Amino acid sequence: MEWTGQVYADTPTVSVSTYIEAPVEHVWALVSDIHLMPRLSSELQEVEWLEGATVPQPGSRFIGRSSHPDLGNWETTSTVVEYEAPHRFSWAVGDPAHPGSTWRFTLSRQGPGTALEQWAQMGPAPSGLTFAIEAMPEKEQKIVFVRLREFETGMKANLAALKDLAEREM
Repeated sequence: MEWTGQVYADTPTVSVSTYIEAPVEHVWALVSDIHLMPRLSSELQEVEWLEGATVPQPGSRFIGRSSHPDLGNWETTSTVVEYEAPHRFSWAVGDPAHPGSTWRFTLSRQGPGTALEQWAQMGPAPSGLTFAIEAMPEKEQKIVFVRLREFETGMKANLAALKDLAEREM
């Protein structure tokens, strides 16, 4: 990721992609299983469906519990905003109409396998990062850049783990 000079109000995004030697339906079963994600993530520790939900569908909500060495521990509530099996799964953190962040997996058939992208957007609503920016407004661009790099690093690790898991199971 190259320096962009973006600020939080720019709603910066980051994405990573990979090719997986497994059918899209198989990869879909993995990325749409929110309980798998804590096993793949260094930050996300636990997830739990809310209000009786057991599977993702538009409007279903879940709690995510996360931990970061510099940011501490926190809990967020996310809402599934897109669920188009087996191609698109996204969720908004916080208010789905004005989220603190939005995350998405996009899958497409590519020959016998699957092209998988993970994408994330910061903002537009305040998030945990907002506190760091308010404490050091002169460093906002650097704070945003460093956090986007952390997102990118985590997403690359997620996709590598998903690729390994999906290909081993085939």
